[in-house]
Amino acid sequence: MPKDEAVIGRTGRLLIGTRGSTGPGEALVRVRGGSETFLAWSEEPLPVGTTVLVIESRGCREVGVIEWVDPLDTLDGGTVGAG
Repeated sequence: MPKDEAVIGRTGRLLIGTRGSTGPGEALVRVRGGSETFLAWSEEPLPVGTTVLVIESRGCREVGVIEWVDPLDTLDGGTVGAG
């Protein structure tokens, strides 16, 4: 099955936690004007509810993910230009 390049760089949230190399979880990813579910693989286990960034498409509705923290959320109060 061809890889789905549209999901790379998109963010989502884990509906089912990942188990690292022993098994995937499930992520709801914002893509194509909506949200779609994918089997989600990560190097380290990630719990349910973790915000993730898709770093690769594995084809067949499977993606590689890492934990994601939006860098704008770390600014003072989460507001750009606040200070």
